[in-house]
Amino acid sequence: MTLNNIQDQIIEEFAVFDEWMDKYEYLIEIGNELPELDAKYKTKENLIGGCQSKVWLDVELTNGIVYFRADSDAIITKGMIALLIKVLSGRKPDEIMNANLYFLDKIELSSNLSPTRSNGLLAMVKQMKMYGMAYHAKLSS
Repeated sequence: MTLNNIQDQIIEEFAVFDEWMDKYEYLIEIGNELPELDAKYKTKENLIGGCQSKVWLDVELTNGIVYFRADSDAIITKGMIALLIKVLSGRKPDEIMNANLYFLDKIELSSNLSPTRSNGLLAMVKQMKMYGMAYHAKLSS
């Protein structure tokens, strides 16, 4: 499934809900489905800066494909990182660094977050794209 197919699927899933409280509940549900991150990956090096809550992002490059694992100590934030992982994990580095994450606007996530959560979301996207750029450079050299 392409990156855009997954984004379109997420947009369809969120379109079912009319109220933002229902969308938040669904976001929490998505976060609860995220596999638990082993404690050994919950390190200072894996913390994403710019997030009010703690978000740990572990990344691995295997056979030219980037895999993300993450966790958060906040339920809404955990749902946000779970959505990003759903879209970006299992992709080539150039797909990640060039990804147009239009689903965030289409499901109106950015506009329905507090300013601090919105900043945290941007920090998560930025960190994941940075990994894409770093691995792209590594594979290109």
